[in-house]
Amino acid sequence: MKEKNTSKTSRFGFRLEKVGIHTSRTIMLEDLQHLLSHINNPDATRSDYIKAIVEDNCLGKRSGRSRKLAASHLVYLYSLDPSILVFRSLHYFWNRDIDGQPILALLCAYGRDALLRMSASFIIKLEKGTAVSRTSLEKHIEKGCPDRFSRATLISAAQNLNSTWTKSGHLRGKARKMRVMANATPGSVSYALFLGYLNGIRGQSLFTSEYATLLDCPPSEAMALAEDASRRGWIIMKRIGDVVEVQFPKILTAQEMGWINEQD
Repeated sequence: MKEKNTSKTSRFGFRLEKVGIHTSRTIMLEDLQHLLSHINNPDATRSDYIKAIVEDNCLGKRSGRSRKLAASHLVYLYSLDPSILVFRSLHYFWNRDIDGQPILALLCAYGRDALLRMSASFIIKLEKGTAVSRTSLEKHIEKGCPDRFSRATLISAAQNLNSTWTKSGHLRGKARKMRVMANATPGSVSYALFLGYLNGIRGQSLFTSEYATLLDCPPSEAMALAEDASRRGWIIMKRIGDVVEVQFPKILTAQEMGWINEQD
């Protein structure tokens, strides 16, 4: 992610500091699915989510400490706050597109976890069918962050990142990982376009942004899926020849539109 207009993108919920939780956790897809199923309310507050995790133990953790850690990590990855736009928009698509949940989670976490962003340049460029070893990802991380991590932390980060990309559908396998085609859906495409839109990208460029590359589908297919989302009323997409316009009136507040207009 390009670190420009940091203050403007951070108010939408993007985290651009060069840290992340993948040294100890994955994107926690199953935990997020359980949590959003337990509290199926778009107006739920961060306090509601934390109470459900820590006090109600909706995730079935074994100890109070593990509950608090789970809550902390989920907040880091997703914010769990409807006043934060990247989470509110994630929640908007979440139950509308069940099949898209793995990539929806990946997209949100990508905007908030630096290690995940770093790994994307390695994973996404791999040819389908390529074997992906932990050591190859370790080398990629070490090259991007020389002398930053201990050997043990580097191994843990590579393992967790491989697991995250498996949960998102970009890798397959247990002991031996292989690059495969992920499953782009109308909701995940819409969310990728929206995240690009929040970063000042417009028109056809939305379909080739760093967020769109995570969808694992060519721009023509992404456009077809976006048109499907538009027919469903989730977004508005207009295309006349080579001119493409995408709008998100059901997601943005007037204040947020004002912030976005400052970018244009």
